[in-house]
Amino acid sequence: MDDKELYSGLIRLHILHHATKEPIFGLGIMEELARHGYKLSAGTLYPMLHHMEGKGYLHSTIERSGRHSRRVYRATPSGKQALEDAKQKVRELFGELFEQE
Repeated sequence: MDDKELYSGLIRLHILHHATKEPIFGLGIMEELARHGYKLSAGTLYPMLHHMEGKGYLHSTIERSGRHSRRVYRATPSGKQALEDAKQKVRELFGELFEQE
């Protein structure tokens, strides 16, 4: 199995987690994910962000600063709820993965 496929759900949860805390943008979240060991190319990350926006988990706006602009993403109410639901499932999985035998 391709490890990237295995971790894609975790990466999406990371993105949602950060997007509920503050606005995120591509390069910034790419660097944050790299700190957690996820090395993503722009060609992987941006389609993921667009897909999450299409599913209603994120909403983006263009923010301009002088001549520069960037797309900034924030979690939607649906995204926040999906993250809360996922947290419970992650807690259950964590318990099973690390329970004492």
